[in-house]
This record gives sequence, structure tokens and C-alpha cells, in this order.
Amino acid sequence: KAEGNPGLNRKMGAEYFKRIDALEFAVKYDDGKDINGLKEADVIILGVSRTSKTPLSLYLANRNIKVMNVPIIQDLILPEQLYEVKRKVIGLTNSVEQLNKLREERLKTLGVSGNSDYTDEIQIFEELEYALEIMGKLGCPIIDVQNKAVEETAELIIGIMRERGLEV
Repeated sequence: KAEGNPGLNRKMGAEYFKRIDALEFAVKYDDGKDINGLKEADVIILGVSRTSKTPLSLYLANRNIKVMNVPIIQDLILPEQLYEVKRKVIGLTNSVEQLNKLREERLKTLGVSGNSDYTDEIQIFEELEYALEIMGKLGCPIIDVQNKAVEETAELIIGIMRERGLEV
């Protein structure tokens, strides 16, 4: 029954501001733009291009979780500070075939045609191998995102965070 009191649906209390803070954090620390938030992050997601790092970051931020995502790019050295916060790190992987399809679609949306290293299956395989090597050195859990919705992967991440005693 209506109470005749506008704004009851969208109260701007502590939870609201915590969510906004988490969203701003996810945007600021998206795609490795700035590594200065490593210690402040609740969780850090690593993965090669097109493993859903950004959508996952935003989805988790809507659950009040501060997420930093860092791309793994072959031959690019990740910040040493990651090793200091490795219990917060979770890796993402996918199949060569799925990444190839996602990357081809990405290039189409950008208006790029033709072959490139970005969609070359041998290159993708090497990227994945490199990423798995990095994740192994960090000792982080790895989630295969193939055939998983963002929500499913997010629930797995939240479960891992709870297992590790991280704030959720």
C-alpha cells in the first residue's frame, strides 16, 4: 500500500554510497589504468583480453565490492605489487576458440576487418599460456569463464573471496 512518502524506494543511505564508491573505484581502476588501488581493492581480477574483466568488475561493484581489473598482455611485466596482495587476486581464462570468436566480434564492432594477431589462434594460445604461467606464479585461483554468464562468474568470485576471508 502506498504510504504517500516519495523516495522510500531509493534511500541514499550508507549502502547506496558504498555502492557508488565501489562503482567509481571499478571505473578508475579498470583495465590496469592505475595500479595505485591494489591495497584498497577488495578483489583484483586478472585475465587476457575478452575474458569479461570489465563487466565482472561493474557487476561486482553493484554488489558493493571494490574491484580492480588488470589485463595480462604477453611480454608486459605486471606490477610487482601484485605479489604483495596475491590473496586478493583471481585469474580468468577462456578457450582459444571462444576468445577468437569474441575478439573477431569486437573488431567488427570497431569497424576493423581482416586478420590480426589479436584474433590469431596461435597468438591467443600463447597469450593464454603466458597468463596461466603468471597466475601460477601468483598462486591465484583461476576461473574458466567459457559458457558462463557474468552473474555465474561473479558468484564464483564471491565464493572465493569468502573462502579467503576477504570482505564481501
